[in-house]
Amino acid sequence: MKMKYAFAAAGLALAAAPAMAQETATIGVSIPAATHGWAGGMNFHAQEAVDRLEETYENLDFVLTTASDPSKQVSDIEDMVATRNIDALVVLPFESEPLTGPVARVAENGTWVTVVDRGLAQDGIEDLYVAGDNPGFGRVSGEYFVENMPEGGNIVVLRGIPTTIDNERVEGFQQAIEGAGIEILAMEHGNWNRDDAFTVMQDFLSKYPDIDAVWASDDDMAVGALAAIEQAGRSDEMWVLGGAGMKEMVQRVMEEDEMIPADVTYPPAMIATAIELTALNFVSNAPVSGDFIIGSVLITPENAEDFYYPDSPF
Repeated sequence: MKMKYAFAAAGLALAAAPAMAQETATIGVSIPAATHGWAGGMNFHAQEAVDRLEETYENLDFVLTTASDPSKQVSDIEDMVATRNIDALVVLPFESEPLTGPVARVAENGTWVTVVDRGLAQDGIEDLYVAGDNPGFGRVSGEYFVENMPEGGNIVVLRGIPTTIDNERVEGFQQAIEGAGIEILAMEHGNWNRDDAFTVMQDFLSKYPDIDAVWASDDDMAVGALAAIEQAGRSDEMWVLGGAGMKEMVQRVMEEDEMIPADVTYPPAMIATAIELTALNFVSNAPVSGDFIIGSVLITPENAEDFYYPDSPF
């Protein structure tokens, strides 16, 4: 997979000397619970990374928590600070706004902060940011629509949870389709959730008799949207583009399913990348502060086999 690395030149070095690397460090990892498929994959990769790093480095301890809502995540982080005196925090915010203040307070105490995927509402709080290329995710998706709708047409859009990354994706998508004659009939939040997406898509279908395609912007939401379309008997009217590389979707792309002609990558394993880079801050002299951005790739029948992992939980 093509990756873009953007590390700040003035970033902090990881352990300043070999002696520091021998000190025990506790790294807190706070992530959303497995409320949908991508998050399930992310939970899997987080636990795998923690287990592997604890076995590799005797001087590293980890605290891994999952939260089903922003308030629980804030409580988890406060507990990590109070009871475990964490040296670093790796956090994938459940939502951007509610986590910004609490994470900022952690950083003010001198704790290393790595933010993953869903950025905070305020810039400059974190030492390291790890994410997929969200503007690129939207751009790649939009370019696919333009290429496959040369005469324009009507589409509907399912957005994710209200976060900075959702905004970036939508902005990238809108910029890519600008001037292409593609009309967005409606755009609603499906919260990266199958059931929510099913409900939203049902509403779209009842309101709009002429829909040519759906940008679900996420594979879990694509599953919900497809179920609503099939239930309404309108499968022959439109196709759906999701994203994230869910194995079921990649398989349908490989099989040249007309309803799922392509997909866009956004790997949940990025949480493992974030944890490992944070660990380097305590076991090596390599500088890792800055931004680590993982590029989005269009999955088509020609390359789908390269992105199909049948043993993956997602």
